[in-house]
Amino acid sequence: MKPLSVFLTGGTGYIGRPLIRELVARGHSVRALVRTGSEKKLPAGCEPILGNALDASSYADRVTPCYTFVQLVGVSHPSPTKAAEFQAIDRAAGLGSIEAAQKAGVQHFVYLSVAQPAPIMKSYTAVRAECEAALLASGMNNTIVRPWYVLGPGHRWPYALFPAYWLCERIPYTREGAGRLGLVTRAVFRPVERASNISSKGGLTRTRRDTAHTPGMLTSFSRFSV
Repeated sequence: MKPLSVFLTGGTGYIGRPLIRELVARGHSVRALVRTGSEKKLPAGCEPILGNALDASSYADRVTPCYTFVQLVGVSHPSPTKAAEFQAIDRAAGLGSIEAAQKAGVQHFVYLSVAQPAPIMKSYTAVRAECEAALLASGMNNTIVRPWYVLGPGHRWPYALFPAYWLCERIPYTREGAGRLGLVTRAVFRPVERASNISSKGGLTRTRRDTAHTPGMLTSFSRFSV
């Protein structure tokens, strides 16, 4: 397929680095927002864009040229005790990136959210839901990914839950809940490449407000092909 231009925030993070490596390997042009001094943390082949993810004005004029914007910034190891951090980091980065992308004329926005509802994590899901609403209101073609856990190096304990999910998906009473938090055993980010098929007649999204939701658990993220 034709190489696409991708702008990414959170490129030095747990998901960002392997995602960038995969995108570059597939021939896409990738630029990632980083703080001064963190340029070397980005995978080879990715162009660093210096700025502050919590201040969209520091990078808004450098989003273009960009077809797809991928927003990955968020508090690491979320917990109910981090409500203030969710407001200061997740909310600021999410809303700021949506505004910057909209002004830059981005064609497709990919937002990494979280599985909802999650009663124990109300402050976390509230911020993510607010950003989702802002994204839908922006009018941009978008994909919202809603994992509840990310499997990878150091994050493998949920594999023990596979048998229980298999059973719950087959019991009528528990099937809906298992589906909402179902395990995505081989999560592959496809929205960037699929977005190239968007047309006036439909394609990835039939209207600008349609959103693709991927609930469950993201695994094997080194194989992301957004």
